[in-house]
Amino acid sequence: MNDHSSKLSGDPLTDILRGLRLEGVEYGRWELKEPWNIEFPAQATARFYFVGQKACWLRQPSGEWVELKCGDAVLLPRGATHALASEPGARSSPVNGYEIREVCKDVFCLSTQGCMPGTLLFCGSMHFNLDGLHPLLGMMPDVMRTTELVAHDPGITDLLEAMAREVRLERVGSAGIVARLADVLAAIIIRSWVERGCGDSSGWIAAVRDPKVGRVLAAIHLEPTRNWTVEALARIMGASRSGFADRFAAIVGETPARYVTQVRMHQARQWLVRDRLRISVVASRLGYDSEAAFSRAFKRVIGQPPGHFRTSDPAY
Repeated sequence: MNDHSSKLSGDPLTDILRGLRLEGVEYGRWELKEPWNIEFPAQATARFYFVGQKACWLRQPSGEWVELKCGDAVLLPRGATHALASEPGARSSPVNGYEIREVCKDVFCLSTQGCMPGTLLFCGSMHFNLDGLHPLLGMMPDVMRTTELVAHDPGITDLLEAMAREVRLERVGSAGIVARLADVLAAIIIRSWVERGCGDSSGWIAAVRDPKVGRVLAAIHLEPTRNWTVEALARIMGASRSGFADRFAAIVGETPARYVTQVRMHQARQWLVRDRLRISVVASRLGYDSEAAFSRAFKRVIGQPPGHFRTSDPAY
């Protein structure tokens, strides 16, 4: 048997974050004449905004309005319902009520007549390569603002200035450059949040940071398709089978077998939703002897049968 523990870096949280990526779905440059108020329904993808010109307001999922100043950036990691407006009392309209023009692949422009000097927004709709039920994503706040992180990560300021410079210059290819900078900035926002303790010193993060249990969690997340046994996980911890199981359950709050199943089913949902794989293909990838056995395990963890997440045009 291969020594899978050799793939670990020694820092469990780093190992788990190693696979976390933001994959751009679409980006937009929006020029908006006052007054304006755009409503955004809840969506599966994360939302990112950078204010390139003139302040505006964000209605957070909680319903509270906060001002975004020129140069601010904000990430809504779970795409919760929200609104952006020139001012809180402006008349609202849904985002699909605007005419949006595609500038180039995955880059769009929204503008209103006589918009200058109005608000200039750079927007991104992107998704994580992790399932939305991943513990790390579940712990993130609904809104992550750069103004709250700059003091802990001065590099954020440099990125914001670079984005503002590209927005102002309007040179050829600037939209693509800002899009790439947004990818980097979103990753830095998440990293800074993690390094500051993720707002929680207990629960899953505490388990990840445990020297021994964290190593086991990292191994599971790095190889969710492996048929993990309690014996194999105990070897990674360097403990007996019973000693490992007791310690894991005490810190994580559930048995190793249940945790492994949860991670595997979250991966399965990604394959069904993002990659549009057939249920039979997903079952086979995870080593299930039958589609029925996989479907039972999936529904037990996710709460819905795998067919609920299937879309058209299945991949093979």
